[in-house]
Amino acid sequence: MNVSSAKENILKKIRKALSESTPIPFPQSEGTHSVFQPSKQDLEIEFAEQFAKLQGKFVFCIDHKELVGQLNALTATQGWKNIFCREEKLRKTLQDQGLGGTLTNKDLGESDAAITTCETLVARTGTIVLSSANASGRTASVYAPVHLCVAYTDQLVYDIRDALVGLKEKYGQQLPSLMSFATGPSRTADIEKTLVVCVHGPKQVYLFLVDRH
Repeated sequence: MNVSSAKENILKKIRKALSESTPIPFPQSEGTHSVFQPSKQDLEIEFAEQFAKLQGKFVFCIDHKELVGQLNALTATQGWKNIFCREEKLRKTLQDQGLGGTLTNKDLGESDAAITTCETLVARTGTIVLSSANASGRTASVYAPVHLCVAYTDQLVYDIRDALVGLKEKYGQQLPSLMSFATGPSRTADIEKTLVVCVHGPKQVYLFLVDRH
């Protein structure tokens, strides 16, 4: 068999494979339920534990008033002068509750921190799920040196599968062009397989979980 014939046979096999449906390699894991055992503790506690393991900073707040109190204390301690917030509803809520300092929707590159909401929280992995459909867009959560995220207890789900199902139910066929799963501060092991934290993206991530049961 010459080279051209061998190549044609390979291409025929590829075309045939592409024309057929690909079987699921592990069908038992593709059911309607997660392969992971349900959490034996409250999702709030599960998320807090996993998030802290990833060097995230977790703060529980009983309401918006306590949220603003915590933010004011943190802002004073860190000496922040410019907190970027593109989300009008969130900015109004924080200002109405007495947030001091400067909240702005301009000059993200000059900000000390950026504050956003999120789509959902995954308790099993301590993950914040964000999307481009949020008013903060693609950059606010990754460009500022510190990411402050405000979330609510009714946004907690156990597994990533649950988060994806929720996003499909929320957006239907109009899924956001970007969905990101932020699991703690940025990290990489590209250099000599050594894990280094805060190489790119925010150096610190705070999650303020507000009770909304």
